[in-house]
Parts: sequence; C-alpha cells; structure tokens
Amino acid sequence: MFTEQDGVAYLIGSKVPDRESYFFPAHLAGGDPAAVGAELEEVLLSPKGTVWSYTTSSYQPPPPFVAATDPYEPITIAAVKLEREQMVVLGQCVAGVTPDDLTIGSEVELVIDTLYEDDENEYTVWKWRPVTEGEG
Repeated sequence: MFTEQDGVAYLIGSKVPDRESYFFPAHLAGGDPAAVGAELEEVLLSPKGTVWSYTTSSYQPPPPFVAATDPYEPITIAAVKLEREQMVVLGQCVAGVTPDDLTIGSEVELVIDTLYEDDENEYTVWKWRPVTEGEG
C-alpha cells in the first residue's frame, strides 16, 4: 500500500489508463465504470497534500486496532486532499501532532512510521506529518 523511494514516501494507487481517475487502495477501482475490464496502471500518489479535515481519537479504538502506547495516548487523524489526484486519503498523524497543530488547508507530507511493535516485529504504516516553514 506504500513505498519509499529516495527518502520520499508514497502511497501506491492505481489509475485508469488515459484518464485522470485515481484509486487508493489500488484494488478499490471497481466503483468507476471506466475501470471495469480495464487494466489499471500502478501509480505513486502525491507525497504531499492539504488538510481537508481532522480529528482526534481520545478513546482507544476496538480491535483489531493495536495501541502503540500503554496506557493509550490519543492519536490525531487527518483527511488529506491530494491535489493532482483530486482524492482525500485518511491517515493517522505522526506522534506528537495534535489538532492544535493542524488547520484546514495546511500542508502535510506522507511518512512511513511505526504503527506498533511487538517482541518479533515492527509494524509500519503511512502517516501524515505537517510541513514546517521552509520545507514546502
């Protein structure tokens, strides 16, 4: 669902050939009639976008969610609009980002970060991180 190339994180989506119809996750293309029977192209989605909406999860979500901290610490979730793709992608923000750190329209970038760890593995996921002044 995601990859990193030359230090830049990308979500892996799909696209209908010769159209500007993008999908994420890639297998969700079935909702577009133009995608039926088409051989979809794999594409890397924009690594930056703007905050469309955001919230915080003050309570621990039920399983299969696994909390990264014990006791549970609230997480911030952002819906981010990718301009080129004209789509909104939901994702957790990096640790330490609160709703006070975000505004509608602020720029964020995709990063690959730890979701949680156990004794045998580190599980990673995409997250959003605010772009600070001078990084844009």
